[in-house]
Amino acid sequence: MKTTLKRGVGRASEADGNGRSVLPPDVLTPITHYRQPARRRSVMGIIGRILLFLLAAVTSLGIGVAGGYWLEGEQTVVDLDRVSRKDPQIKKAADQLKIPLPGRPAIAMIVGQDFRKWAKDEEKGGRADTVMLLRADPNIGTMSMLSFPRDLMVDIYCPGRSPFVGPINSAFALCGLEGTLETVKHLTGLPVHYLVTIDYRGFIQTVDKMGGVWMDIDRRYFNDNSHPIDGTFPPIDLQPGYQELTGRQALSFVRYRHTDSDLYRIERQRLFMRALNERLASSFKLTAIPKLTKVVRDNVKIGKGGEKGLDPDEVRGWAFFALRLPPGRIFHSKLDGLYGSGTAGDPLRIDSSNIQSAVEEFQSPDVNSGEKATAAALGQRPRLPGAKAPPPGRTSMVVLNGNGITGSAANASFILGRRGYKTLPPPEGVLANAPPPIRFKTQVYFDPSIRGSRSAARAVRNLFGSAEVVGPMTPEIAGFANSAMLVVVIGTTFHNNLAPAPADRTPKRQPPNTTRNPSASLGQLRAVKRRVEFPLMVPSLIERSSVLHFEHPVRVYQIKKGERAVRITFRTGSQEYWGIQQTTWDDAPVLESKNVSRRIGNRDYDLYYDGARLHMVVLRTDRARYWVVNTLRDSLSNETMLSIARGLRPLQGKK
Repeated sequence: MKTTLKRGVGRASEADGNGRSVLPPDVLTPITHYRQPARRRSVMGIIGRILLFLLAAVTSLGIGVAGGYWLEGEQTVVDLDRVSRKDPQIKKAADQLKIPLPGRPAIAMIVGQDFRKWAKDEEKGGRADTVMLLRADPNIGTMSMLSFPRDLMVDIYCPGRSPFVGPINSAFALCGLEGTLETVKHLTGLPVHYLVTIDYRGFIQTVDKMGGVWMDIDRRYFNDNSHPIDGTFPPIDLQPGYQELTGRQALSFVRYRHTDSDLYRIERQRLFMRALNERLASSFKLTAIPKLTKVVRDNVKIGKGGEKGLDPDEVRGWAFFALRLPPGRIFHSKLDGLYGSGTAGDPLRIDSSNIQSAVEEFQSPDVNSGEKATAAALGQRPRLPGAKAPPPGRTSMVVLNGNGITGSAANASFILGRRGYKTLPPPEGVLANAPPPIRFKTQVYFDPSIRGSRSAARAVRNLFGSAEVVGPMTPEIAGFANSAMLVVVIGTTFHNNLAPAPADRTPKRQPPNTTRNPSASLGQLRAVKRRVEFPLMVPSLIERSSVLHFEHPVRVYQIKKGERAVRITFRTGSQEYWGIQQTTWDDAPVLESKNVSRRIGNRDYDLYYDGARLHMVVLRTDRARYWVVNTLRDSLSNETMLSIARGLRPLQGKK
């Protein structure tokens, strides 16, 4: 400022620099004032912005809702653990539970409680209406179930008392949960890691909050308690056919034993568990989570082995495991060899050898049982994954320690040798220690230059359960091979045992027990042909002793909105029921869990197994689906089921 004034520039300066003011020069060019023209947006651009905004809003809302459900689940587990730990029966029984290990199979005992107002004083605690073992194996991705008939006579183990013989469900009434747990452990010889109890109210509410459960009903069920004797049984009113049941209807169905016995009751429970999983896998809605969490808080209690309580991540992990199970990976082990009618004068009994056989199947389900049974029934060779793998005696391998635990490689080599595999040491002067890092899962490498090595690697991987086939040997791993076909690097999930080899329970092939009798249902089907808009099929072959059931032999009904169905019900000479369902509904929940698909002749069939027993055959056409459904106990042989399905013929004649 001072310098400017001195030089005569500024307000006090003159034109010649004597202090008079000098004005700024005129502008060199005219100044134009204008507006930027508005950018016109296309209709598609406006719609795009709206859609983008809506997508962002929905995404934000979805994240918020998911977060709310996540927190709801966290709080439910915390509340459930707190309430369960305060329950005196859960607290006592939990001391007898084994600690579940991460990544290892776990077994839960599920007890369905039946509280009876009319019970005797010593049974006021109620009875265990359902006693079931549930085994989840994350290594091979299977879930196994083993149920015990409530009236099965076993040795009851009560704390502080000598063992005595009684129905297995009386252990809960007389000895509490601890007695039931000890009785089941002595009966099966299995460790139990979790204990779950649920009452009837929780059963009903769970099914209702899920929106119902879809089940196949084999025959007519009716009881209105109008007769004095019938008044001791729950009311029920169900028609044959595939249908959606409410919670109360489902409970009445699984508990029913009015005109049959506990042997059939346990099969109805088995079908319900399968239907429950199908419901969860096919159409479970997130909006049901808050309702279900309240039901769980009020009606379910869970005990866990060890000092630590239930962890939300642990519970969530098992839930996701169950929902992500591949189709056909739920197995129901059955108790064969039961004898007795289940009445007071003739209780159910079973030999210990049959118990152990069911336990073995429960522990080591055969994931290929459906394929093996199909091949046997059709007289073919099974199409098994890894079937081209060389036998153990021709599979050579070097086993390395990759977990840092002394002796792991030596123990694994010894066990593999007992299975018939050819184990070799590393090259001379080389220790059997894999290069870093420490492996969590066992890893299997193969030599691609040796024929069959890739298939052999898959077969060995399955023995370790939690293992992976990494691929061809790297140069670093190849240095340990010693010309072996495989190199196995033991991880921390190895616990000095291999997955038990599943027992082969494939039924021997036998002639189908069918007879040609299309007239058995021909007239009934012609009478209802006009009531449906899809072509009907006539069973030209039926089980030899079967006749149409006198009550609703052929039923036409609305299976769901916009879909009609026809159900044919047959009764065998042994008073069991099987049926044929015909409908255009091609994505029913039950159809999602097929085990095997086959093209036989010019037709496509989906096969649904329970272990090695064929429970349902579905013929797929462009117009409809035709199901042949076995009896509750799957008493029709696999060959008989396939024969009936292959004998379905289009209905001819006038409408």
